[in-house]
Amino acid sequence: MRRVTGLRRVGHAGTLDPAATGLLVVLVGRATRLARFVSLMPKRYAGVIKLGSETTTDDAAGDTVGESDSSWQARLPPEIDAALRNVQAQTEQMPPAVSAKKVDGVRAYRVARRGEKPDLKPARVTIERLRCEWYDRKTGEIHVDVVCSSGTYVRAIARDVGRELGSKAHLASLRRTEIGTWKVEQAVGLDVLEPSAVSLRLLPMREAVSHLPAVILPADEAKRFTLGQKIPAAAPLGAVAVFDVADLLGVAEQSDGVLHPEVVLVG
Repeated sequence: MRRVTGLRRVGHAGTLDPAATGLLVVLVGRATRLARFVSLMPKRYAGVIKLGSETTTDDAAGDTVGESDSSWQARLPPEIDAALRNVQAQTEQMPPAVSAKKVDGVRAYRVARRGEKPDLKPARVTIERLRCEWYDRKTGEIHVDVVCSSGTYVRAIARDVGRELGSKAHLASLRRTEIGTWKVEQAVGLDVLEPSAVSLRLLPMREAVSHLPAVILPADEAKRFTLGQKIPAAAPLGAVAVFDVADLLGVAEQSDGVLHPEVVLVG
């Protein structure tokens, strides 16, 4: 992206596992400062859970852990649906050992690859949807539609579904199809993205904060905001997108009736 845009400031709003495919939001220039707000958007995935074995990574890239289990062969579709509902209801999730979670400042996958077991803690997650699209009783493959919060591991969902069924499971494949309101059908592959077409593909920065409440400031207060000054304003608590009449000025945190500038994009 640095090559095709000619810009040094390039970032992303959430990685994909090496074996996963699908949508990745890339930010360039000043928009990189909005990455943390984009990463908060819910994400949607199409995945395949494979019953019968767990792996060291909770997906098909890892080594099988222990003996494969065949008890899944007796499971009926209603039992699959019940297991999915139970996992969806969970508010905490144990991250995979091979993950980007930090343990004492070190990525868990680095600890795991040293042959050590990372001391991971359960993380709070929100699984808005975990629905079976199709279950193949011959192969033990559950095709699922997942909508979840940032920081949720679909690999861990697959592992937990297997355990809910009294069996074992791992994630066989994964494709990210949506981030917030953006869909993978809107995306363009790097193999076809040329420098001359970049400007046609870039979206306005306001789309990166479309999920945040918006506040429009009059000209004098807008100027003060761009100077990093606090602005009294009636706005929802938490992060809000701040505009003047025409442009996105940045993002502020509202507390005690005051906007505290978090990110200023102009000025």
